Amino acid sequence: MHPMVRESLRLLMPLTRDQLAMRAARELRDGYIVNLGIGIPTLVANYVPKGMDVWLQSENGLLGIGPFPRQHEVDPDLINAGKQTVTAREGASYFSSSDSFAMIRGGHIDLCILGAMQLSEEGDIANWMIPGKMVKGMGGAMDLVAGVKRVIVTMEHTAKGVAKIKKRCDLPLTGQKCIDMVITDLCVLEMDSKRRRFVLKELAPGVTVDEVKKATEAEIVVADNVGIVSV
Repeated sequence: MHPMVRESLRLLMPLTRDQLAMRAARELRDGYIVNLGIGIPTLVANYVPKGMDVWLQSENGLLGIGPFPRQHEVDPDLINAGKQTVTAREGASYFSSSDSFAMIRGGHIDLCILGAMQLSEEGDIANWMIPGKMVKGMGGAMDLVAGVKRVIVTMEHTAKGVAKIKKRCDLPLTGQKCIDMVITDLCVLEMDSKRRRFVLKELAPGVTVDEVKKATEAEIVVADNVGIVSV
């Protein structure tokens, strides 16, 4: 095999959407109340560790979301905030969206896992609109990043080859200095709250530190011992 072909094949090893969700699920803790954003984060419901008691919450008024339904389990009246059909675990409860937002704004959610269009090197997030494009509204994103105890983002590292982790976001912000961890198809980054910079903690299998740096516009710090993402 030609060396250039071999190199290009080696680079085609980013984490899949399901693997991102599996890695994010490792951040869950017993007894947590967790809100899952639209897109990749919703897949986390399928990978809650066995034996762990986690309560998944949705802005439209459901506490106790279970895994995505199999075909014979689909109930068109049971949906999450992204209008996807879901299941409900034993003990689930239903309530108004105003009560749901009161939970979020009152600091009663332990963790939220969101998607993002852009992040800044200080942990700002833009994930709700692109100027000039039709959007349905902010949804619960701004409330979540302001009211939840810990915020994790799962996303692809780049969009059409353009870095999504930037020095400064150039899209309208959802929140400032609010992101604690980023799980991308290339790596895992954790925010150092004192330096206000993301620290590279884990690499996807086959991905190098230099490749992450080249795909990242923001300044990042490389940990002394960078691990490999285990999924």
